Amino acid sequence: MSAANPDSMYIDEVAAATHAGLSFEMLDYAAIADGNNPARAVREIPVHNTVEPAIYRGWMLSASHYTALYDALLSRGIRLINNAEQYRYTHHLPQSMHLIKKHTPHTVWMETDGKNLSYDAIMQLLLPFSGQALILKDFVKSAKHYWYQACYIPSASDATAVKNTVDYFLKLRGDDLEGGLVFREFMDFEPLADHPTSRMPLIKEYRLFFLNGERIDTVRYWDIEGYEETESPPGDLFADIAKQVRSNFFTMDVARHINGEWMIIELGDGQVAGLPGTTDRDAFYRHLSSIS
Repeated sequence: MSAANPDSMYIDEVAAATHAGLSFEMLDYAAIADGNNPARAVREIPVHNTVEPAIYRGWMLSASHYTALYDALLSRGIRLINNAEQYRYTHHLPQSMHLIKKHTPHTVWMETDGKNLSYDAIMQLLLPFSGQALILKDFVKSAKHYWYQACYIPSASDATAVKNTVDYFLKLRGDDLEGGLVFREFMDFEPLADHPTSRMPLIKEYRLFFLNGERIDTVRYWDIEGYEETESPPGDLFADIAKQVRSNFFTMDVARHINGEWMIIELGDGQVAGLPGTTDRDAFYRHLSSIS
């Protein structure tokens, strides 16, 4: 959002927040994400005499930019629901892997800035996969819209395919690369369709929102036909894990394997998680009105 008007993607959310009786302030996203100027980003936000709890709803921020925003807002008497450590915990996949590893695809990673990479080291890292197909991402994002060029690797043992995919991925991410490289086992989840442009296989994925350890919403991840009401994740799915997540507001993306087992795709910070088109935004913001 800008300091004056909400981005078009968030107009409906502003309306929903208003309907829920929530007050809100606009901040200048570009000032912090592009200009690295947190003070400018919050310049139009009034200083509060007492510390007020708040939730940021906007475009994704790097962990360092979120830390800067958190501190800038706190200096004006606004405390975001997740501190910098809590944000990183769900924003960077390796941070929470210890908690979800029994219920998520096999995953390995390496910290790197993308420069002076050792592909021999990468191939050593991939040995446990024994030639399985892989998905490539950094600690936060994949290049899934370049599925066959920069995301999907048909075989972990194919050094040429690994190098070509990593090279293209690094070219696309550039200076936005976060944390390093993450390689994940490609698994057969219940399918929906192939993406019309990238041909990426879409799966019956759901986004679960958790607030203070309790699930507040369950949303179909993709806005296409193919979901069935009876297939929705059970209400207590991974509830025990959710209560151990070191975050006050987060998402858990889940899908069901073709063998019937529900699995966790990844966690994410709830503040920067997109709301799929099927989300009841009014209900969503009524839940958020309970923060304290």
